Parts: sequence; structure tokens; C-alpha cells
Amino acid sequence: MTDDLLTSPLHDRHVALGAKFSEFGGWSMPLQYPGGVVEEHTSVRERVGIFDVSHLGKAMVSGPGAAAYVNATLTNDLGRIGPGQAQYTLCCDEETGGIVDDLIAYYQDDEHVLLVPNAANTTEVVRRLQASAPEGVKVVNHHRDYAVLAVQGPKADETLEKAGLPTGHDYMSFVEAALPDLLDSGTGVVVCRTGYTGERGYELIVANAAAPAVWDALMAAGEEFGIVACGLGARDTLRTEMGYPLHGQDISPTVTPNEGRVGWAVGWKKPAFWGRDVLVAEKEAGPKRTLRGLVAVGRGIPRSHMSVHLAADVPLGEITSGTFSPTLKKGIGLALLASTIEEGQEVRVDIRGRQEIFTVVKPPFVDTSVRES
Repeated sequence: MTDDLLTSPLHDRHVALGAKFSEFGGWSMPLQYPGGVVEEHTSVRERVGIFDVSHLGKAMVSGPGAAAYVNATLTNDLGRIGPGQAQYTLCCDEETGGIVDDLIAYYQDDEHVLLVPNAANTTEVVRRLQASAPEGVKVVNHHRDYAVLAVQGPKADETLEKAGLPTGHDYMSFVEAALPDLLDSGTGVVVCRTGYTGERGYELIVANAAAPAVWDALMAAGEEFGIVACGLGARDTLRTEMGYPLHGQDISPTVTPNEGRVGWAVGWKKPAFWGRDVLVAEKEAGPKRTLRGLVAVGRGIPRSHMSVHLAADVPLGEITSGTFSPTLKKGIGLALLASTIEEGQEVRVDIRGRQEIFTVVKPPFVDTSVRES
């Protein structure tokens, strides 16, 4: 690890737990703990896990007309939700329609929208929003001011409740609360019913100075439920099992929402958003390639950039994300393939010179409880 990487306000906690670190978007973050990725993954699927995802970006768009401005630039339609709700959305390039980033918008009120982009893309998303912001609307980068903790799994509610935090609000909604006896008066925790694992859970946004106290309280509260500290390695296997795209791999500035199968996050009836004209035209014509799920028939484990073929000499595309699924006990992956390929077809993946057979499927690869009330 290099000295110029940013660190989370919880870095000392991870060191004490024996974490192995890796670089993520300019940050040194825990990849895994001594128990390993499979143990962490299983804990989230069966009990509860806690992640430090403070490397995620945070940007506030504020001022008269702030929500309207966000709605006129990012793809999803804020008119579908109201204050206290969150929405998955995309920042697309105006000229190409490529996905500059995927992010969550937290609609506080008409004059305040909190955006949570990916770490590596925060500066670019903020730059684009600042460049075209109307008079009176401010876009402020708070990337290094707040920590984000994710508590995910079937016992997430019990863990938060024992720590004195609110639970039970609707999926993709958030509430502001205080953590009794731990935080100074006026220091709040934003408790969001969101996550990237496919399990029921919450993401907590809190000022950096308060993050260690919140982490300690959650770890203590979750002890009886078998809580495990989880690194970003397990976060990746969990999100892949759900078929959630990762920016920089499955979606990118060279991949459009139509190609990446995230067109559901586009407000097609809106009069304006960045990239609208080119994306509407592509949608009508049909994309030439589409992000698909692949499940191994045999023992092959796919990895990014491996080539996919219909037959040995008929290329179809390449793997964008691939891993061993701890839940299914077999290889799974996402791949950008020619749109002529249909679900149920068998394809071949070149794994170190071997042609392994995979079945094309529609993710998610596993059943989970993320939207249960």
C-alpha cells in the first residue's frame, strides 16, 4: 500500500481486527479479515455482517430548485419518489450515453439531494454537476467528511434495534436518528434501507468523528447474532450473486444503460436528462450487446476479460465480472454478449485455454430478502 491512499476513519478498527487491505478508488480499504471471504459472505447470507464503505462518495446538491436540477441531469425520475426516499440513478454522458457513474440519490426535500457516487467517480460527477448548475444551486463534495457503514443480513434489524437505531422503514427510504448515549447532541445518523448485497439491511451515514463509536456500538449489539466484520471481497461476491453491476467492470462510460440492463433506472418519459436523445434512439433500435448472467455447467470459474464464444470460432463478447459463488458452490459471472443470445442458451468461456460450458441466465443468481417489508 502507498502512503498517498486515503483511509477510513475506521482504519484503526480494521487494523486491530487483522484486515488485509487493498486499494479501492484511491482509498486503502479492508479486502478481507482473517476468517476469509467465504465466511464473511456466509455470515451476511445467514446472519449479519458489517462493512465499512466510507470510500463511497458523498455530494450535496442544495439550493432553490436543487431536486429539479438533479432530475434534469441524472437518468431516474425523482418525481417517482418523495422526501425521505432514495433512488438508484445514473449519470450518463450527454454525447455518447455511456454511464459515467451509477449512484444513489437521497431526496431530503426539494432543496437538498444527497448523492452517493462510487469513490473513483465522485470528482467527475461533482465536476459535471457543478459545471451546469443554475444560479443558486450548489454542489459540494463531502467525500472525506462522512463515513458509511453497511449492516446487512437477516439479523440486521435486530442488530440496529439493540444499538438503539430505528428499523423497519420501507426499502429505499431513510430516516435521521441519534444514537443514544454515544453521540454528542446534534450529531445524527442517517439510517438508509439500502445495500449492495441482496440481503435485508441498512447503510448508515455519519460524520467521521462519530464513526468509531457507531462501529463499536453495532459490533457490540450484533455479537449475540453472530455479526462478522466483512471486507470488500465479500461485498463483491455478494453483489455478483445478485447480478448487481459494478461500475468500471460491468458498466462504464463505454457501456450504455440499455446495454448494461439498467434501463429500469431511466425515466424515459422525462423531457430531459444527460444523454437522453442518444439513449432513446438506441432503445428504439435495440442495443447490439447486452449484459447477461452466466452459470457454470461444470467446475469453471469465470474472471473478468475472459472471452465468451458460441462455438470455438464464434466470439460473442467477454466476461465483465466473474467469481465462485459461495451460495451456489459453482462459477457465476456477468458478460457483455451479442444481443442475439437468449436465456437458456449454452456458451463457451475460454478459461486459460479450456472451453468451459456455461448457461445464459437472468440474474439474480440467488433468492434473497432485500425488498421484504
